[in-house]
Amino acid sequence: MCLDEAKKPRDFTKFHEINTEILWRWLRRCFADCVILWLAKHVRFNQSPTENHQTMTPMRLCDHVQLPPDEVRLLPRGWQILGSMILVSIPHVLEDHAEAIGDALLAMYPRCRTVLWNRGVSGAFREPHCEVIAGVHETETVHKENGCYFKLDVAKIMFSQGNLRERMRMGDICDGEVVIDMFAGIGYFSIQIAVHSHPEKVISIELNPTSHHYLQENIKINKVDDIVLPIHGDCTVKSPKGTADRVIMGYLDSSQEQLIAGMLAARKGGILHYHEATPTVLAYQRPIERIREAARIAGRSVEILECRTIKKYAPGVVHVVVDVVVDAVLGMSAK
Repeated sequence: MCLDEAKKPRDFTKFHEINTEILWRWLRRCFADCVILWLAKHVRFNQSPTENHQTMTPMRLCDHVQLPPDEVRLLPRGWQILGSMILVSIPHVLEDHAEAIGDALLAMYPRCRTVLWNRGVSGAFREPHCEVIAGVHETETVHKENGCYFKLDVAKIMFSQGNLRERMRMGDICDGEVVIDMFAGIGYFSIQIAVHSHPEKVISIELNPTSHHYLQENIKINKVDDIVLPIHGDCTVKSPKGTADRVIMGYLDSSQEQLIAGMLAARKGGILHYHEATPTVLAYQRPIERIREAARIAGRSVEILECRTIKKYAPGVVHVVVDVVVDAVLGMSAK
């Protein structure tokens, strides 16, 4: 190259084109930092996804809780940290020591401010039964997961951290798509998709009024209100038909009516992700049979893409996901 050519200024416009839509979205998300800084004054965030579920040995708790030798082995071996909250399951035989266990956990995690005794979930909305046993009697927090922020009241709403890998996967495969999240909750899937993928639109449907309230809050906190459309109501009624490139059915006990609605919501060639809690001996037979029966009733055809086990749900029961293409187009390639 000659000297004169080397002195010529480069015309970068030939090599770089600015997508104004992407630039505008990026700028909007920059302003999210202002919101997060404000929230940080009121709540404490989890610092890393790896800190979400902490497991310790009973001997660690023994440093803070004095118990007879025969009760030491009954101390909880694991607990869940959501934002500044700690949720722990305690055997009823240790009920008299619940407050001491709570104080011990606060000593082990000084950045946390409340410990709740997790007594399980119940009802169609899987509402938790919790009791504050240590710290301040305030159960609302902001939890950080995979770069997303989720505001919730842990005494009213369940947050399953065992599904993180699946939520992250959804955030990688929805570019340019219209997504319907039929059981959106507080935005577990919807927020991840909106923040980490580049979907055209995410339609988030939630029946539980408390969860829907926090869904709206989390859309604002994560600055994805231009992408996510929250809808309060029954997904069998509110799901638009034939519009979705991808349908997510994250509720583990969907009815046949809801599964049919999911089939009808998908466009031709759309993908449906069906979650189910199924007996281990029937995985993946039972969910596949249910999918095929719902497709028959809906007048759709389905092609099974993949079956995955997410986690152990209960003794003899696993959480599985079955991915299917609805009315597959010849020669199409699924993500």
